Amino acid sequence: MAGRRNWSRERLVEGVRGGDRRALARAISLVENSDPLAGEIVRELYPHTGRAYAVGITGPPGVGKSSLIAALLPHVRGLGLSVGVVSVDPSSPFSQGALLGDRIRLADHFLDPGVFIRSMGTRGHLGGLAEAALQALLVLDAAGKELVFLETVGAGQSEVEVIGIADTVLLVLMPGSGDSIQALKAGIMEIPDVIAVNKMDHPAAKTMLNEVRSILALDSDRAWRPPIVLTEAVRGENVAKLWDEIAAHREFLEREGLLEERRRRNLAQEVFAAASARAKSHLERAVGDDPELRRVLDAVQRRELDPLSAVHEILDKVFHIHDGDGPRPA
Repeated sequence: MAGRRNWSRERLVEGVRGGDRRALARAISLVENSDPLAGEIVRELYPHTGRAYAVGITGPPGVGKSSLIAALLPHVRGLGLSVGVVSVDPSSPFSQGALLGDRIRLADHFLDPGVFIRSMGTRGHLGGLAEAALQALLVLDAAGKELVFLETVGAGQSEVEVIGIADTVLLVLMPGSGDSIQALKAGIMEIPDVIAVNKMDHPAAKTMLNEVRSILALDSDRAWRPPIVLTEAVRGENVAKLWDEIAAHREFLEREGLLEERRRRNLAQEVFAAASARAKSHLERAVGDDPELRRVLDAVQRRELDPLSAVHEILDKVFHIHDGDGPRPA
């Protein structure tokens, strides 16, 4: 097998298409590191994607998301599905890589040739995280994985962006933590398609189920009412029922003709997000390198120029965009 230095684009594409684990690992590393070769690989693989079903799993830290995935894996493998797992972890402040907690919980599945597990670190930046997760999903899709779990560490901005590329979103909550109220405040309850209340033996589990049910009842316009499942991930209780609800959501999307619509919307949003991130980086570099644009910012800071007028000047200079709502620069 080719060594680390001998991977050409052709060999990587061929290896990924053939499901070679080392090719998969190398391709996802290139994606995670924003290597220029990653773009070429994904470009060649993209026509061979669109078959994997992506399940986004999110929720506050410590609720048992990884344990739930570890419990779901043998169940879906028993159904004959090949699976990929992309676990987005908090970055280590020392190595800037992904912490290994999720991998430890999922260790029993590393030797299964039908399962590929990869942790990705946030690396302290939000902008490219969803983009990297999407590209990793596409690589796994092209490798023939029929199901991909996308796990995020929490329910903040970056996590919502990551699970925004999923077909079905599973929100995991834990009783006795106040998570349902916090999720309501953060608008998180608008996101999930299925909800798991993990650690069902907790005395407050049924109370939380009723709280979540009451919150969901406030939105009476949804065609799909997210089911709530009480689970115990460590013992695997109700895991089969949880998977049945995920499968039911997929059936609903396909029956109503919404799956393709959702995927088209998600991909369009990801294109806009990636373009916005690049435009922002270009804008920051342009302003930093141009004395005239720095002068515009200085004028705002001295309150000699209002912020919106500064925006119009900067957009006109950097992108040649003339916003009709603002004054034209002299």
